Amino acid sequence: MPSSEFVLTTILICGLATWLSRILPFVFLKKFKLSEGVLEFLSFVPIAIMSGLWFSGLFVQHLGHLPSLNVGNFLASLPTVLAAILSKSLLVTIIVGVISLGLLNLVIAH
Repeated sequence: MPSSEFVLTTILICGLATWLSRILPFVFLKKFKLSEGVLEFLSFVPIAIMSGLWFSGLFVQHLGHLPSLNVGNFLASLPTVLAAILSKSLLVTIIVGVISLGLLNLVIAH
């Protein structure tokens, strides 16, 4: 059984590593001027991340079989996609998605 000092030290080191991995890119990029091509490429990163998160939540993995559709997440994503198309705002999209999923879970629970 690990001692509490070992667990605390591990948590602190992991927290420091996580914090440094998130802060250091901003510190280094602040000192450099990026080219327009790199800035244009980086503008697609949020879309790629959001699409990856969306698709991974849309399907349920079954080992040895094809994935099945998560109906709850699919239904919640319909107004979210519509909000994304109409507003073209990441903040509005996230808020509509959270509210849609919350309302759907509330309806399914009752």
